[in-house]
Amino acid sequence: MTANSTARTGNGPLGGVRVVELAGIGPGPFAAMMLADMGADVVRVDRPGGSGLAIDPAYDLTNRGKRSVLIDLKADGGSARVLDLVERADILIEGYRPGVAERLGVGPDACLARNPRLVYGRMTGWGQDGPLAERAGHDIAYIAVTGTLGMIGRPGEPPTVPANLVGDYAGGSLYLVIGVLAALQHARTDGGTGQVVDAAIVDGAAHLATMIHGMMAAGGWRDQRGANLLDGGCPFYGCYETSDGQYMAVGALEQQFYDEFVRLLGIGDEAPARKDFDRWDELRDAVAARFRTRTRAEWTAVFEGSDACVAPVLSLGEAPAHPHLAARSTFVGHGGITQPAPAPRFSATPTAVTSGPALPGADSAQVARDWEVPGLGRAGTGDGDPAR
Repeated sequence: MTANSTARTGNGPLGGVRVVELAGIGPGPFAAMMLADMGADVVRVDRPGGSGLAIDPAYDLTNRGKRSVLIDLKADGGSARVLDLVERADILIEGYRPGVAERLGVGPDACLARNPRLVYGRMTGWGQDGPLAERAGHDIAYIAVTGTLGMIGRPGEPPTVPANLVGDYAGGSLYLVIGVLAALQHARTDGGTGQVVDAAIVDGAAHLATMIHGMMAAGGWRDQRGANLLDGGCPFYGCYETSDGQYMAVGALEQQFYDEFVRLLGIGDEAPARKDFDRWDELRDAVAARFRTRTRAEWTAVFEGSDACVAPVLSLGEAPAHPHLAARSTFVGHGGITQPAPAPRFSATPTAVTSGPALPGADSAQVARDWEVPGLGRAGTGDGDPAR
């Protein structure tokens, strides 16, 4: 029995929910990970040969808490095995280009015919229709055309790329999870039916900026980078370098927090009025000069325990040791890997990392037993052993 072979029950609010994930990369696996974190029994259908990315499966944390079976959808009987799983599932997640799942025999029509109450979640960058639907793309292109990328960065410089967090995961995965859970609620009502959830990163990334569009319409946001309250244009909302080449993050927006900030920074008597927009450059220079007089650790000590809304900018490696995050167990260790704990938190149905990343094909026999799909144990490599 593998480390991932135990049936998923009793961990989180989605205990008893069954999810089929057709293996992909990026936002689809992350969405399925979130469902697994919340207790769903997620079975990932891996393809022979892998996903095409050179990531050691043992370290792919987006596959934690799942189980894996190996099925070649292009081989005879491949789609039939997936449909056997679909018949017993509540949710399916796929991230193919439009039309691919249909050609493989596991599109919405085939799946809903087999299981009318199934929630069929589709994760794409461009969506299922529109002029770009058939085009390849990645996170950076999706957030570029929505205007989201254009907001991020300093004026006069290229936009700052926010890794793949804003598009793939915020605009993609989180919206897919919201969508499939809402559709699951509908499917479980009296007379409810399954449906298709079209989660497009361009839709989600645009939706994330709803407040900004409202502020722009009201004249409170300029449509240019680094010129506004929340995009680095404001001298008391941004990052400043310290004497040791590190950074402090400042978010002292409200008056009472700003007053505390300039007092502790030591410029309360000389700083220009915060609402004197014509002197914002002068204020920014004064703040920057002051921060450069001490190290990040020294400034962290100065602002600790205050309401000045100032925090040290930590690296990924440093973050787990921050006292607040450590006290909350925001990061956990599992299988020798420090990783973010499941979020959000639930009072009655707490969550936990239950197992490490699913290894391709490692759980075929156990899933065949638990889901009552006898032929599944013979799929892929023959007995579920990826080493054979």
